[in-house]
Amino acid sequence: MTKIIYATQTGNTENIANQIAQKIGENVDVVDIANATKDDFEEADFLIMGTSTWGEGELPDELEGAMPLIESLDLKNNNIALFGLGDQEEYGEYFVNALGILYEKLKNKGANIVGFTSTDGYEYDESKAEIEPGVFCGLVLDEDNQDDLTEQRVDRWLEEIKPYIK
Repeated sequence: MTKIIYATQTGNTENIANQIAQKIGENVDVVDIANATKDDFEEADFLIMGTSTWGEGELPDELEGAMPLIESLDLKNNNIALFGLGDQEEYGEYFVNALGILYEKLKNKGANIVGFTSTDGYEYDESKAEIEPGVFCGLVLDEDNQDDLTEQRVDRWLEEIKPYIK
């Protein structure tokens, strides 16, 4: 089964998690990270994690609170796809930084991160989610300024990660 675990402050990331689940169809479970257990992570055949960026490039409170749980996981050989929400106009100096922070944490736990996307079409100053020039560590969405591109971006990303969805 595919699990989507998300962290949100305002509900936007939850909405995107549910949209992704709807597009995947069957055999997908959506879990708020505030309610996630070790089993949610370890029993998933494929894991998708989503986060917003809060404040000055920080993790949302729920995700920060779940870091001890994430630190306790053995994610070696687990395939994980990531998505993140941010505002490139108002917060361009740390656009989707929480996504980059989450990527580093999961990678350090042995996870195989899949579903990288291009930075083309975004205008920002800096981002921890840009793991190499021109490459984000997952799906990046700007619901504040580019919500008209969300569905197209989600569909393109889902095509890329389709081989991992179980």
